[in-house]
Amino acid sequence: MIGPEDEAARAGEPGAAGFGDAVTFAFGDPAQALYGSARLGLGRAGSGSARASALGLLFGDGEAVAVGVHGGLELAQADWGALVVGDVRATVEQPLHAWEVAYDGDDGGFALRFEALGPPAELGEGALAASAADLHGYEQLCRVNGTVRCGDQRLHVDCLGQRGHQWGAPDWERIELARTLSAWFDGGRAVALASVRPQAAAGHGAETIGACLLDAEAVVGIAEPLLSTTLDGDGRQRRASLELWEAAEDRDRGRWVAHRAAGEAVCGTTLDLGRLRLDCAFFRWRMEGREGVGRYDVLRRA
Repeated sequence: MIGPEDEAARAGEPGAAGFGDAVTFAFGDPAQALYGSARLGLGRAGSGSARASALGLLFGDGEAVAVGVHGGLELAQADWGALVVGDVRATVEQPLHAWEVAYDGDDGGFALRFEALGPPAELGEGALAASAADLHGYEQLCRVNGTVRCGDQRLHVDCLGQRGHQWGAPDWERIELARTLSAWFDGGRAVALASVRPQAAAGHGAETIGACLLDAEAVVGIAEPLLSTTLDGDGRQRRASLELWEAAEDRDRGRWVAHRAAGEAVCGTTLDLGRLRLDCAFFRWRMEGREGVGRYDVLRRA
């Protein structure tokens, strides 16, 4: 069970080598073709201090407007309550309920308030926690309000998005790639999914995967999530489809209990993070008569 205490930063805790702690904000306004995300990360730097990193992204009309990457900043103290790294800053206004995030890039940025629309979906449990990714964390569907800056233009947004908190000690000698996928639909329904592919494994079928359905009242764990992705010539995600089976035993009995969704990329970029490559994309989604948007990121060994 996720509680307000889980909003605390973990980078200073003793534990496995390579331990990291991160919060991620993402939003999408399809009416104005504006999409963006911000990520703040904390790792151990020794002597009880933390090493901080940050990533800010903004897309407009299908193109990258602003991209900011910051890393290697050592902090004596780190607290998710209020943290600034480079051009990205975030604060917890009310744990598990409201946050503020800002990215101030040279060519664009945003200043936004995220308000949770429902309870947190806990993804980092079971097989994902026991995998080489050592993945723990939760995601929340949010209402997003604020200002987006594209060059000299300032636009108000009132749209859907998500805020996530993840931590663990991934072993990238044993991991080929990790995926984070979300879809946000009008009416308060959302999908959150995470998966990890072991080194030398082939295809989605070999991945450890966890997924949830979210709404304003509850989180429903998915017993058997199935993901299929179509890539372009450079290996970037372009289209995807989901089958989300709430109960695997019902599927074996021939009862239709799956939720199906299909999506395609509307914008994206690739970032070189040293030993890792991050393919970031925002998708338009359709599920059960609803249309939505969301982010689909793939982090892999370079």
